[in-house]
Amino acid sequence: MTRKRALIASAVASLLIGAVLVALDRQMVDAGGPGIIGFELAGSDDRSTEILADWGDDGTDAAKASLWLDFAYIVSYGIFLVLSAASTRDLAVRRGWKRMSSLGLPVMTFAAAAAAFDAIEDVCLLLAVNQHGGDLAPRLGQVCAILKFSLLAATIAYLVAGLALRFSRRPA
Repeated sequence: MTRKRALIASAVASLLIGAVLVALDRQMVDAGGPGIIGFELAGSDDRSTEILADWGDDGTDAAKASLWLDFAYIVSYGIFLVLSAASTRDLAVRRGWKRMSSLGLPVMTFAAAAAAFDAIEDVCLLLAVNQHGGDLAPRLGQVCAILKFSLLAATIAYLVAGLALRFSRRPA
């Protein structure tokens, strides 16, 4: 499979899985609690238990489904972001954008690390949603979520900068 085809396939998979995750998140909110991000950032057993009580059975079931489905989403967006960063780096090399090309490998690593932190986070949250792991599971989940969001922000900033440079006439 070519990089272009893998990019397209991972983008389509990310969008489709993401749409289902949004619908599950809506179920959690409709059940009376925060969405999954609120649960990711709960940080303590007390706050996790409070969210589970707010959700009730319907919201908790939606959260469990969301967390399990998120593993497929992690694979799809992880592949997409790593390949996008590699493509941006390769374009930067071809066009002589030294700063952008030098950031390519670190950003590919950021994208892969974000996916890895997301997977660890999901394991912790599955423990928490099943009321296991005490304070450690939600706290570690929170730390991994913060690291994931930070690395994703850096990756997306790189990709947006690459797109901006691609369509500008100024050299980087």
